[in-house]
Amino acid sequence: MAKKAKRSKEIKKKLLHKYRLVILNESTFEEKISFKLSRLNVFVTGTLAIILLIGLTTLLIAFTPLREYIPGYSSTRLKRQATELTYKTDSLVTVLNYTNKYLENVQKVLRGDIENNEINRDSLFERYKLDPSSINLRPIQEDLQLREQVELEDKYNLFERNAETIGTILFAPVSGTLSQEYDADKKHFAVDIVAPQGASVKSVADGVVIFSEWTASTGYVIIIEHKNDLTSVYKHNGSLAKSQGDHVVAGEVIASVGNTGELTTGPHLHFELWLKGKPVNPLDFIDFN
Repeated sequence: MAKKAKRSKEIKKKLLHKYRLVILNESTFEEKISFKLSRLNVFVTGTLAIILLIGLTTLLIAFTPLREYIPGYSSTRLKRQATELTYKTDSLVTVLNYTNKYLENVQKVLRGDIENNEINRDSLFERYKLDPSSINLRPIQEDLQLREQVELEDKYNLFERNAETIGTILFAPVSGTLSQEYDADKKHFAVDIVAPQGASVKSVADGVVIFSEWTASTGYVIIIEHKNDLTSVYKHNGSLAKSQGDHVVAGEVIASVGNTGELTTGPHLHFELWLKGKPVNPLDFIDFN
């Protein structure tokens, strides 16, 4: 016990023993600054300085952009850009899925897999979201009477043209002679225009090409989507001058008159107009004379 007490006193004495730190002028040996120190003071001061340094370093790394220069830490700007790109990608995937389903239905019409009067672009997307069996689609008697009255008024209206509903003027796609007019009763939702082989086929309005391919029944086909939910279809072409995704302006050459496909009897243009997903009579919008 005596040895332990003696040893403790010696350690305490060493820790509390005073030292003098003197800073002298090297040339004149003049004393400039002096400090009274002990081992305990130096140890405590050094420990506090180290703790303070670690704390400041942690704060700088946690709350300042300096952490971006340390390997392993990602940039805040990169995180924000990644989040924005994730949202944009999700939106683009949704739009792409809708567009693909719309184009699939257009291709089915061109191949004859479904009837033209079944296509309604506004309902293409909805039918993948709703259960058709849960909706009552039967019109009421008052609705039928109103429709008959409106159709009768529109049929004999000499002062109002359907062209006003699309808000633009349409150009004739080709110069020629009408060989067959629009006849909804016979499922002929188009006009046939006889023209010389190789004559230029032009876009009726500004728009974007959404289909430009070969089909067995109607040969070279090109479809253009215009504003106000208007779509124009050109079939039996001899060749195509535009590809899917191209932007065209009114009167721009998009194809040439031909005699391609199984359902043709000579060089002519089979021209269709679709308004809001339903076929309409092109003669109501375009003057072919």
